[in-house]
This record gives sequence, C-alpha cells and structure tokens, in this order.
Amino acid sequence: MGPEEIFGDYRALLFTVAYEILGSVADAEDVLQDSYLRWCHIDSSTVTNPRAYLVRTVTRQAINELRTARRRREAYVGSWLPEPIRTAPDASADSLLAESVSMAMLLVLETLSPSERAVFVLYEVFGYSHREIGELVGKAEPTVRQIAHRAREHVQARRRRFDLSPDTATRIVDRFLRAARTGDVEALMELMAPEVVHISDGGGRVSAARRPITGRTEVARYVAGIAGKSAAGVRVAVTRYNALPAVEVSAGTGLDYVLLFEIEDAAIRALYAVRNPEKLRTAALVRQITRGKDDEWKR
Repeated sequence: MGPEEIFGDYRALLFTVAYEILGSVADAEDVLQDSYLRWCHIDSSTVTNPRAYLVRTVTRQAINELRTARRRREAYVGSWLPEPIRTAPDASADSLLAESVSMAMLLVLETLSPSERAVFVLYEVFGYSHREIGELVGKAEPTVRQIAHRAREHVQARRRRFDLSPDTATRIVDRFLRAARTGDVEALMELMAPEVVHISDGGGRVSAARRPITGRTEVARYVAGIAGKSAAGVRVAVTRYNALPAVEVSAGTGLDYVLLFEIEDAAIRALYAVRNPEKLRTAALVRQITRGKDDEWKR
C-alpha cells in the first residue's frame, strides 16, 4: 500500500487520539493534515510499524497544538466547551470510548497539563503501556509512570459516570423537549437532578449565558425562557453527539446550536449548549471514533 492508503487505514484512530488530546475538531484536523504531510515526506516502506509511527507523530503534534490552544482559550469570551462531534449510534457500544469523549470527561481533561492529558488518554483509553507511551511522547518510563499516576488521581477525583442507556436517554430527551416547548417549568424540574448545570458556549459571537447556570429551578426556568423566545420555523432533531443524546436546533438554513445531555440515574445532570458558529461549521458530519482493533491496542 502507498502512504495515502496506510494513513487512511488509521485515520479514524488518529482523529480520535488528536480530538481527545485537543477537544477541538478543527485543531485535530489541522494536526492530522500536518501529520499526513510529514508522513508523505518520508519513505514509508522503511517504517516497520506504521501505526506506532503515526500515533507518535499525531500525539506530539497534538501536545504542541494544545499548548498554543490553551493560550487562546484563556482569552475566550464566556464559558468554553469542547467542540462537539456527531457520533454514530454504535459509538456507545464501547463504554470506555464513549465516556472518554463525553463533554464531562473532556472538561476534566482540560484541567490537566498537555503532557498529563496525552499520557492519560494513551494509557487509560488506548491501552498503551508506560514504556510505549514514553516512546510516543519522548519521556523516560519512570517519568511517564509518575505522570500517569498523577493524572489518574486528578481525573478520578472529578470523574462522573453517566447512564448511557439509549432507551432511558430517548425517553428523557423526548419529555424534556415537550416540557420546553410548552414552557412547563415543573415538568422540566422533574427531569433534572438537584445539582444540574447548564453551560452555554457562544464564544462572544452569539447570545449565550456567560456563566454556568446551576440548580434545578434556575436551569428549568432558563430552558423554558429560551424555548419561549424561539422563532417560528425552528427545527429540532434528536441525534447523538460525543456518544451522548443530543438535539440539533436549526433556524433558517443553518444549525443554531447543539444541546448535549449528561444523564445519570434517569435524571439530567448537565446540559451543554454549543452555539459558537465556529464550532458548528462541520458539526453535522458524522465522525467515526475508534480505539483501533483489539489486537493492535498494545502493540
């Protein structure tokens, strides 16, 4: 196979690695493009393990890109959310992968340093050993082991596991939409956990709450208020983003925002509304995410 075909075989895996390290589709695609150009400028026939070579290239490029992205995010207007990806229904079948791309997990990963984030993702999600990660990120195995331990403790202290039952999720989302359309605050409150949070990301480009809204009463009133202001002709479609139940809200000819639901114990624990147009340009494109073939995870 030529370099293009080899890269294509691993593209879904490489995108997943880059996206989990960066939390941005645009940045992940930039990293893949740069990595592809680097791959095309070497003699691929001399590479004994293309998968390891490409994962190493993408990982190092993603770490460098994340350092730059962090500086941009410090000046971000309002709440920042990861760029959502539309995922196929079967993405939830791999529970570890589904959790790793959830909004809740991606936000926790944002609190890690770039090196910690890469090590955590490679070890916990993709199953690489500390020695292999050392080769991928250019660090000694004992150092990687320490980073992995520190990152794992940090994530475990903040990690929340959610109920991803498709039937439960569909039922709750349908009830949520009916209550929102009719402005039924009490019905909305019944669907929410007491500590529910609503986070909106407008990036300073469109109207959105600048700070997270917390508490069942406050969130229910906010949702009912937003739904009541919706113009005629608004279209709502139930789908899945980041392996979670979500709705696409469209107005006119474009996508207005994506609302993702985090559900646990049959109650909505978090709502994430992504409204920044920059993050919605390719949102409707279904992305294939994967950890690769079982027999390749630890090569």
